[in-house]
Amino acid sequence: MSEEILDLTEKLLHYNELFLKNYREGRETGVTHDFHSVIKPFADEVKEMNDKWNKAMKIWLSTANTQYLHLKQIDTTSAHIDQLSVQSFFPETSKSRFLNTHRAIEFILSEVEKEVKK
Repeated sequence: MSEEILDLTEKLLHYNELFLKNYREGRETGVTHDFHSVIKPFADEVKEMNDKWNKAMKIWLSTANTQYLHLKQIDTTSAHIDQLSVQSFFPETSKSRFLNTHRAIEFILSEVEKEVKK
């Protein structure tokens, strides 16, 4: 279970970096991608990984003794990942909100890595 969580967490961290890359490229170029050919397939791929991670984390948290991770944080992070997977393609998304959400995702995923590796 721990190996699966670490693998999924690393993949989500990678996606989180892709969100930032997509967002910055969109802001610089002003290009909006086609929803059905680019955005939806990417968001669906992220959602599949995110759902697996969320389910695995809930199972793991039910038995793990963690001081800093809670179910609410997992659900919130999961929702943020779903949001950014789409919002990252739209340059008109609020920069401060996008960056704050990006950092929140990164923080929780990093905490998950630390806790699972204990």
